[in-house]
Amino acid sequence: MELTPETVVLITGASSGIGAATARRFAREKVRLVLAARRRERLEAVAAECRQVGAEVLAVPTDVTVPEQAQTLVRRAVEQFGRLDVLINNAGRGNCAAVEETTPEQLWRIFAVNAFALWYVTAPALPVMKAQGRGHILVIASVAGKWGYPYNSAYVAAKHAAVGFVAALRTELLGTGVEATVVCPAAVDTEWGMVTEGGPLGALFQEGVRHSKQVAHELGLPLAPLPTILTAEQVAEQLVDVVRRPPRGDVFTHPGTQELAVLVAQDRRAFEEQMLPFYLGVQRVYSQWRQHA
Repeated sequence: MELTPETVVLITGASSGIGAATARRFAREKVRLVLAARRRERLEAVAAECRQVGAEVLAVPTDVTVPEQAQTLVRRAVEQFGRLDVLINNAGRGNCAAVEETTPEQLWRIFAVNAFALWYVTAPALPVMKAQGRGHILVIASVAGKWGYPYNSAYVAAKHAAVGFVAALRTELLGTGVEATVVCPAAVDTEWGMVTEGGPLGALFQEGVRHSKQVAHELGLPLAPLPTILTAEQVAEQLVDVVRRPPRGDVFTHPGTQELAVLVAQDRRAFEEQMLPFYLGVQRVYSQWRQHA
């Protein structure tokens, strides 16, 4: 898709992290932006940055887990700009809890923002894009939608649902001119990992990586093949490329992660054996945390 001053790009979760970086990157293309997030002040700050580089911006404070607010978001975008070309479903949140400690309330909240909201926002956008005969829907999932991580089963399951959502959506869009792509980042340097529900999952994994080196030494195993951490800006750059040149398959932003996803699909146990030092390292840290809680 060619990006022009008439192109309308809607981004959810645009007040921080990948969403904010993506808004800033698309703003440099001078497109029309519709930015949504719950935190009004942070959202307005990002919108102001985008306007400074010449983008026309509509900021709509929105909780995408509320269907009526999601519908209003899309309606306002179309009322303001007359069309909708790109929808980036980026809003999301993680959790930190063992399976037996994950409450029904936490489970619902994690699925609401990472999975249910995909239907709430995408459904009202589809008639607009189909009528145009063009559009692109991106869902920012995670490599957690391809394989498992310990102590965030609600998030992992919700991101698996996000991957499945796009797989099903693509079958409904064949022949319409509308694209759908799932994007699976790995570790990204944002505040995301420190604001996960139930505790800082990022801190747990950071400590787990350190312990994994000792585990690997003890067991005589190679280190787990953990992806390199990217910046949100590096991911945003890739998202612009995805819109310009829609891929034939799922997008993996981090080097080596697509190969790991293929291994998971072919031999999950072999993948888990490669990741064993990391998984055991995280187990040790989580157990220590709970002992001192």
